[in-house]
Order: sequence, then structure tokens, then C-alpha cells
Amino acid sequence: MNKKIIALSLLLASSGFAANAQFGKLKDKMSGLMAGKGSKMSGNFKTVWESEFANKATVLAVTGSFGDSYVLGTDENSASVLNGDGKPVWDGDYKSITTNKTNKCDYQYSVWKDGGKGGYLFLFDARKLGTDRIAVIDMANGKELWNSENYQNLIPKDRGAIGSSTSDLETVKYIDELDAFLIAQKDGMNLVRAKTGEKVWETKLIKGAVAKYTYDKAKNEIVMLNYKPTFFGALISGFKNQLLKINAANGEIVWDASFRGTVEKELVTRKPILDLWLKGDKVFLWLDGIQVFNSNSGQKLWEVAYENDMSKGSKVPFGSKTQKEIYRTLAKPLFTDDAVYIVVFATRDRTKYVEKHDLTTGKLLWASEKITGAFSMPKIYKAGDKIMVQVGGKVQVQEIVTQSSSYGSSTSSKIYYDYVNQKNGLLALSDADGKTAWRSERFDKRITDMIIDKDKTVFIGDGDEFYSYDIASGKQLFDVKHNDAKVGKAFDVVDYGDNVVVISEKGLASYKKADGKRNYATDKLSGIDYWYDLNGNFFLRNQKNSKNIIYGINMETGETKGTVESKGKGGSPEYGDGIDISSDGEFIYAFKNKKVEKIKVNN
Repeated sequence: MNKKIIALSLLLASSGFAANAQFGKLKDKMSGLMAGKGSKMSGNFKTVWESEFANKATVLAVTGSFGDSYVLGTDENSASVLNGDGKPVWDGDYKSITTNKTNKCDYQYSVWKDGGKGGYLFLFDARKLGTDRIAVIDMANGKELWNSENYQNLIPKDRGAIGSSTSDLETVKYIDELDAFLIAQKDGMNLVRAKTGEKVWETKLIKGAVAKYTYDKAKNEIVMLNYKPTFFGALISGFKNQLLKINAANGEIVWDASFRGTVEKELVTRKPILDLWLKGDKVFLWLDGIQVFNSNSGQKLWEVAYENDMSKGSKVPFGSKTQKEIYRTLAKPLFTDDAVYIVVFATRDRTKYVEKHDLTTGKLLWASEKITGAFSMPKIYKAGDKIMVQVGGKVQVQEIVTQSSSYGSSTSSKIYYDYVNQKNGLLALSDADGKTAWRSERFDKRITDMIIDKDKTVFIGDGDEFYSYDIASGKQLFDVKHNDAKVGKAFDVVDYGDNVVVISEKGLASYKKADGKRNYATDKLSGIDYWYDLNGNFFLRNQKNSKNIIYGINMETGETKGTVESKGKGGSPEYGDGIDISSDGEFIYAFKNKKVEKIKVNN
């Protein structure tokens, strides 16, 4: 079942992503292929249609999964929907659509169903004075499905950029497998059917917000971790964090387990820093280390304590206008049938190393040598009888900036990837005993992620060079001077059949896996900071210097299919304000106020 969950708060000036650009501006590119060296910036995207919403899309401007999906545009007080041909389907003010007069909903999120031809628009009318209202609208026809005033304090009254989210609320989780909402209240938990609002069950034994959940379809049970959000602090008394399994049919608690650690949230996204996996008869909780529970009884089986993510906040002096945190610094656990490999951050001496543990008992099978001078170790892979370890690499930066003027203050936030100056390297550990089989430290101030090919070869680069190594022996197979491609410093790599495409700050270069020969290098594209692969359609993004530009790239030739530079509100948090892309990657949607442009990616 295809769905897309998108949420956006108007209180974020940039909703976590930079968003100043020009609506639907399709840039013409000059042609001229450079034989043997690269590609040209050839081609333009074609506009399928231009249309208008009945309202200005300032809160949500998103589409469903495919080209024939509905397109939704909302502001605080109204919504309108277009079909896949840009024709109006419905529009209306929330106050007139809802029977409880839900209005001024500056926090909303959409749940796409049926391939994007329908779904739910969840509205939150959080009133500073009086009773909060919520309502759910059927996106297919604009009819109210249900509303309620029974659920209060779902979002903080004084929230700003720090308290906002770019996903569903921590107090309201949509459970796709049940087509229902889990709604947390200060005195309990409710499961409510998405289509009708019918309360399936209510329990006073489960409190707090759902940080993470996993659903066991065979048993119709939910394993979830509940915690106390900051704004619930004054509302919940005697609350303790809970890891529990419940019967999804009636809300009865199957088991309740205690866990170690404190749930922390990311600076901008406010997502809890943890993960939860159900594997066989075990529940794995990744929080301040790894904790393992019996999924049938909740009994803790074993644990290893360490820091999951080395969030490194910038030192903020009193009165500073910028807050910054760094995430994605340590690799998540690597699971095999009988073992789990973890990257451990040793707080005492601030070094890192890899441990292998027996999956059933937690017994330490081996520990690698300590690796000093490494700020991040974000990737580990198992390739045959070797464990490949990437030392260094890009980290995620989340930043909030407050600006003051004579008109007051405004807060904006952004999420981007950057490099930290550290010792970089590539290690191959023996899976038998954890000893270092070989290593390479031929990397400058950065290192890309690894590409493992058939468990025999590893491809990796730094800013200026691109390398290949034989995994078994560590022999360097080739060394290509990537700076000769003149596309800027590399920051990522993509496995593309017989080739590896190196994504760089000013474009792409493609190299053959067999010998490192360059297939092409693109003309310069400025400010590339991220990339997407949607069903084989590749896109590059430039959100630097308050821009929001999406490039479509032919990965076979390096040609630019077209470019969209957008200036609008709404849009998908994933792609930035004013832009959304269908899940199949075939269409880009550009928004500005009432205007909507549907753009075809492949001519």
C-alpha cells in the first residue's frame, strides 16, 4: 500500500529547509557533448500543465505517489485539491467543512492512501484559550470524516521552531497496518480508526508519546516505546518511560519492560534519537547502546552500553543567535543470522572500536583495535569474511537561527550534511577474530561512503581521488584523480550497474568499476548538497545560499534532463519549500501561492 506522510508547521520560517527560489523557473541549458570527457547540460523539463489552487498553499503543498495522484494545497484555514490533470476536485474553508468549526490550523499533516488518490488530512486547531479541536478530512472528496474535542494538548501552545516537527506529531502516530491513529493523552492512550474516529480502545495504563513502534502482523501486537515529551512534563505525574507490547485489538498490555537511558530529540526535526527492531523472538532497542528483550515475555536478555549518536552541539555563548547539533556519526548495528556488529563510542578516552556479539546470548566474540582520532564511524558492512569499516564521512547538521529586527524576531532552521576535520580511513577486519586485515588512510579531509561490489571489491573516494580495493587482500586496484573531472570535491558515491557515479559539489563523474576509466563528467552545477534516487530517476539538490533548485540527471550519460528552481511555501520537507516529487520520480511539482506547475521528468 502506497502512502506518504507529510507534515509541516507554519511556525518554522523555513520548515527545516532553505526555501528561497523562483516558482517553476525552468532553466534552458546549452547543448554540446564533450566527446570522451563529459556531458552537456542538455534538455529541459516539459510542463505538463499549470493550474491554480483555490487558496494559497502556505502550509502544505504536496502530492501523492504517482503522476495521476491528487495534489493538495492548504493554508491555515482552508484546503483545495487538484487531480492528476490539474483540474479542481474540491476546495473549502475548514470552518465550513467541519461540524465543530475547526479553524486556524497552523499544524496539519496528510496521510496518502491508494497510490495518492485519497487519504486523510489531519487538522489541529490548538487554541490558546478554550478547547482544542481536531478534525480529519477525506482528501478524495473534501468531506469531514470525523472531529473531536476530546483530545487536548496534542501540540505545545508555546511551540516555535524548536518545538515543531516535519513529520507526524509525537502525540499522534498513524499506524498504517491498522489504518488507525494512536493518540497519546496525559492520562492514557487511545487507538482511533482513521476513517470514522471510532475509539477502538482506551487505556489508562499507557501514558506518554510514542517515540517508536513496530507491528507484529502475525500476532496483531504492537511493540512500542513511550516517553514524556517536553510539553507533557507539567501534565503527567508519576510517569516513567515504557517499553511495552500491547494487543492491538483491545489495548491490553502483554508485557511492560524497563529500559536504560534517556530519550533525547534532534534539534530541528525533534525526532527521538533511538531505533527499535523486531527480529524473530527478540526486540532490539538502540538507545544509549543496544538492549535486547524477549519479544514474548519482555525479559531483558542482554545489553551493551555506549552512546548511540555523538551529537556535538556548537558552543553557544549567551545571546547567540545560532544553535547547532551534529548527528549520524555512528553506524547503526549490523545484524546477521547469528551475530550483531556495533560501533562503540568509548566515552572515557573518546575512541571508537567495533564489537561482535552473539545474537542469542550477547556474548562478546571479539573487539577490534581502538581507533583514535575518529569523530565519526558511520558505515560498516559485512563482505565475505571481512567487516568493512568506514572511518569518517559526512555528518548531518541541524541548525536553528534566530534573527531580530525592528519588526520583531523570526526563527529559521535548516538541515544539511557537512564534514568534520578528523582522521579518515578504511578498515577491513577479520570476521573470525576482529583483527585488522588491512587498512588504507589515503584520504584527505573527507571520505565518501563505500560501495561494495559482489563482496569482492570496495570503491571509495576522498575529495580529489577515487579508489578501488580488493577486499580479500587490500590491494589497491586503481587510483583515479577525480579532481581532473573538474566537478568539485566528491561527497558521495552511487552504485550504478557496471559503474560508480561520484557525486560532487559541482556535478557528477562516472567511472567504470572494471578499471576506473571515466565515462563522463558533467558541466558544472553549483552548490550541490544532496541527491535522490526515486525509482531509477536521479535528482541533485542545491539549497545553499537560500536557494531551492532540483536538477534531473541522466545517470547513463550525465546529461541534465532539466532544472526546476522554485520559490514558494509548502512543498515537501524532504525536497524543500515549494517543491514536491512524485514517489515514482516521474513528475516534479512546483508551487507558489495559488500556482501549481506539474513538470514531466522524462520526455
